[in-house]
Amino acid sequence: MKFEYHVKPTGNDAACGDAEHPFATISKAAQMASPGDTVIVHEGVYREQVDPKRGGLSEHERITYCGAEGEARPVIKGSECVQGWTELADHPHVWTVMLDNTMFGDFNPFATPIFGDWLEMPKFGKDPDKHLGDVYLNGVSFFESTTLEGVYDPQPRDTDEDFALKIPCPVPDVDRTRYVWHAEVDENAGTTTIWANFQGADPNEELVEVSVRRTCFFPSRNHVNYITVRGFEMAQATGDWAPPTSQQWGMIGPNWSYGWIIEDNVLHDAKFSAVSLGKEISSGDNEWTKTERKTGYQYQLEAVFKARRIGWEKGLIGGHIVRNNDIYECGQNAIVGHMGSAFCRIEHNHVHHIALKREFFGWEVAGIKFHAALDTVIANNNIHDCSLGMWMDWQTQGTRISRNVFHANVRDLMIEVSHGPYLVDNNVFASPVMFQNWSQGGAFVNNLICGGIEPHTVPDRSTPYHYPHTTEVAECAVVSGGDERWLNNMFAPQPVKPTVGEYGLSAYSDCPMSMHEYLERQRAMWANPSQGGDEHNPLQSLYAGGNIYLSGAQGLNKQEGAADDSERMQEDAPFFGGTASTSVACDEPMPVTLVEEPDGLYLQCTVPQAVADTRMQVVTSDMLGVPRIVEERYEQPDGSDYVLDTDLLGQALTATERKAGALNGLVSGKNRIRIWEWNN
Repeated sequence: MKFEYHVKPTGNDAACGDAEHPFATISKAAQMASPGDTVIVHEGVYREQVDPKRGGLSEHERITYCGAEGEARPVIKGSECVQGWTELADHPHVWTVMLDNTMFGDFNPFATPIFGDWLEMPKFGKDPDKHLGDVYLNGVSFFESTTLEGVYDPQPRDTDEDFALKIPCPVPDVDRTRYVWHAEVDENAGTTTIWANFQGADPNEELVEVSVRRTCFFPSRNHVNYITVRGFEMAQATGDWAPPTSQQWGMIGPNWSYGWIIEDNVLHDAKFSAVSLGKEISSGDNEWTKTERKTGYQYQLEAVFKARRIGWEKGLIGGHIVRNNDIYECGQNAIVGHMGSAFCRIEHNHVHHIALKREFFGWEVAGIKFHAALDTVIANNNIHDCSLGMWMDWQTQGTRISRNVFHANVRDLMIEVSHGPYLVDNNVFASPVMFQNWSQGGAFVNNLICGGIEPHTVPDRSTPYHYPHTTEVAECAVVSGGDERWLNNMFAPQPVKPTVGEYGLSAYSDCPMSMHEYLERQRAMWANPSQGGDEHNPLQSLYAGGNIYLSGAQGLNKQEGAADDSERMQEDAPFFGGTASTSVACDEPMPVTLVEEPDGLYLQCTVPQAVADTRMQVVTSDMLGVPRIVEERYEQPDGSDYVLDTDLLGQALTATERKAGALNGLVSGKNRIRIWEWNN
């Protein structure tokens, strides 16, 4: 029998939990709910850490937590309100409060330093500790000062140059970085004392909150499967620094489970990560930083094999859906995951203003940061105003990044130490830096690319690849660079120059243009090592065709935009499976502007006639062939073929032809097209 439980702030946890006698806390309902049940949470603020006792049994017997229809979103907060502040007589605007440590339970974020692998600042053992806690004035977070003197006389901080314009400030005309706090914890006395500079605001008259809980909705156990969380607002949970070699905490997440749906939520102000689809703790807990016995690379490699031993398999871990969420103002990630992010769908999320505060820095920071996102589809997301929009790291295999819009990021996309096959198609990349590439084996098809591209090789890190559509490790390999397909893209440089990389594909000009040429280079290196040094992994072939290079973008030196691509590609079957269209060079510019309107995001551009008239061959799996190392087809997670005959808007095209770029509806002259709709 399926039950429907109700929760209201005015309820009673001793009640029966029906509509007339609701519970007071979501946590009480989470202890009662069984497979097939629904928990309806009514509007109000819930300051608790929901730890569901059970999960569902299948797609048909989920446990669903949802906001009540027709009411404001229920809000789950990881913070508590604090009053009783006292202003210091000799330091105007600085107030202090002493808290009893019992309010924190066994986790005091003001006593817990930021710590972990690949954390660069604060550096363990070298920099003054910063902590997981935070202070909020009317919902806006402060900055931590490592000294009390820094609270008395706060200096402007080095953050994103547009930070003050992008994120609200509690008091107008005051540099937000001057809102600072400092805490001291006395374990013997059982107290935590906080000093904060409120820049003229009275904390006893305004809403002031402090961090208390690590999560808002996160099971303490693994394998709590098939849970849906819909229609909430969540904020102000601390989480923790989330490298791939530790427990990856999130404000919400499944904690090494299967089949969650996280949808239609507003998630903001996580100190670190809002959504975690990531690793559990037994396969690694920051041993690199703790012991320095081995490198982080080695511990991460071990984590993959340890996870396999505890059940990292399709159907047991991952398989989540994260869709239609608004995620913003988080310190590290909107969505993070290592291995638990495999076999997932990440769809129509609005990810923005991530990692701009820069209180800490490390190598795991991005709007979306995944390791081992096997067969995961990341589609139709709007990602902007992030330090890095998306970072796919290690084992990006079978992954599809499709129909997303990237803009106003410092960098749009980075893919690291992966071997393919992965597909990046029908996206708009509108930031000054489109792609930092430390991988091989990718296919880039029908994208609108406005920024620079910077490829790299990685000869010193051998990373895993898998048998198709499984987590079973086939082998490891280094990244030699190349072995990529760049087909039917539109390269449209903008006036803002990239800080790294080059427009078009000229950065790949040293790659061989065929497998025959690649093999000749490899034989030459083995025959005469002095000519190639100790590196016997020369650059691999680069396959390109059907691209449009507008003014300022260059093709491969050997290609010059309109070279005879087809002959080079045909001779490389089965590595490259077919004949592509010929590329086109256009000496006219195409300025691109993205404009936010109440009903969505619009792309405005003026298209040259020569560009509007071009038609390119529709790309399919057969045409893409297989990457050299992995030898897995470019195909969908279910093994069916790709036929890329729809554009970013889902517009169906002819069976054989379409325009280059992400939008088939572009016409000669002025265009204004809505390319992304806001959530309802």
